[in-house]
Amino acid sequence: MADSKNRAIAAAILPLVGGASNVTSVAHCMTRLRLGLADRALVDEDALKALPDVMGVVDDETYQIVLGPGKVARITPEFEELVAEELVAEARPAAPEPHTVTADELAAQGAELKAARKAKNATPFKLFLRRIANIFVPLIPALIGCGIIAGINGLLINLHWLPGVTPALAAIASGFMALIAVFVGYNTAKEFGGTPILGGAVAAIIVYAGVANIEAFGQKLSPGQGGVLGALGAAVLATYIEKWCRKWVPEAIDVLLTPTLTVLISGLVTIFGLMFVAGEISTGIGTAANWLLDNTGAFAGLVLGGLFLPLVMLGLHQALIPIHTTLIEQQGYTVLLPVLAMAGAGQVGCAIAVYKRLKHNKSIRTTIKSALPAGFLGVGEPLIYGVSLPLGRPFITACVGGAAGGAFVGFFSMIGDKVGSTAIGPSGWALFPLLDGNKGLGTTVAIYGAGLLVGYLVGFVATYFFGFSKQMLVELNVDSADTAAGESPAPALAGTKEPARA
Repeated sequence: MADSKNRAIAAAILPLVGGASNVTSVAHCMTRLRLGLADRALVDEDALKALPDVMGVVDDETYQIVLGPGKVARITPEFEELVAEELVAEARPAAPEPHTVTADELAAQGAELKAARKAKNATPFKLFLRRIANIFVPLIPALIGCGIIAGINGLLINLHWLPGVTPALAAIASGFMALIAVFVGYNTAKEFGGTPILGGAVAAIIVYAGVANIEAFGQKLSPGQGGVLGALGAAVLATYIEKWCRKWVPEAIDVLLTPTLTVLISGLVTIFGLMFVAGEISTGIGTAANWLLDNTGAFAGLVLGGLFLPLVMLGLHQALIPIHTTLIEQQGYTVLLPVLAMAGAGQVGCAIAVYKRLKHNKSIRTTIKSALPAGFLGVGEPLIYGVSLPLGRPFITACVGGAAGGAFVGFFSMIGDKVGSTAIGPSGWALFPLLDGNKGLGTTVAIYGAGLLVGYLVGFVATYFFGFSKQMLVELNVDSADTAAGESPAPALAGTKEPARA
């Protein structure tokens, strides 16, 4: 039954993105179906947003359809299967069907806006960050699973339960993290246009135990030195060396010479340069993060918690994954994630305030009711694209709530009570099983839980009292049936690109 429902959702989406012939790639992250499209003018965006299961859209380097956690992982394979089936059907001799007029009309109406937005977002820095995100996003499921297993294992050890099982759980939880550099190298080469397995082979040098016998910069190397940053740099270097080799190596010996030179040259540079440099950078990241929260905790939390929602809105929050991963490798947990998670708390408080203020707008209230469970679990996109961002002011007040929660957690870090997460991915309530710190689990959980409450409360109060102008309340606080018959409908909610002006 669930499979047929997911297939029906996929079948509803496919024609609205221009059909199978318009789809060039299909992937997904935690909440979004990410599509490569040949011609974005063929997308019927208004109809797509109107689908009940679509929480929003993001027109970016890939066309992203927000479906929500869990759901997107089930819909994506159904969507891929439908694309394959439709392409096979189109390959059979048949009279060509013309494109619908709606696509042409959409192209005429939206071409200017889309071109302007694309040009604005296609800066070298943003494109680089998205590439980094594309390397690490596929690793998130393993990071989550291993992190939760590590948390369960830690709890069992503290309670002195199942002593015969805990070593096995430790091995399961730690195996992926011990070899994460290899996976990063593989994905990096793939993202930068090289041979993935060569990127993985070069990155594997970093975690090889034998590097302990090698001396560089006057000191012995240690396995894992440089971590994911070293693996990323090594794989990028390998990709450029491979491309350079392809230009001049004769085809007859390319299969022998190119991979050999790629691994040899990039491997030597990695051992006698990158491992040391990346190790110093990784150490610097850990030192900087600890110094920031130890000395400016409340202010740092205020800034980080307040700015995280805009990063999520732009899809750039994934670029922080290498920093989180580096901290977990060094310290066993990342102190930044619990602070950033407060942004989701501000968003939840904001949504509840909107629900209370707009008592007569059934459409918005229905959206909030459907998106709040995901919000409590730390998935912010449904509430961002479905509620706060289209309304304008509430998005700002949600950021205020996140800033307050971040400042709260940051303050306790400043006085010596560190709150960290043993893995990345989950947030909100879902982060509780992954919490760790320097003052015991009870203290860590209490600080994090109290931070969430602060975020909820401040987000609610800021939105309730400052999130709406009088004009907005007049226009929005009406029944959807009334707006259908009236003159001035409320702003569309699901994935609206331009916020309503206050």
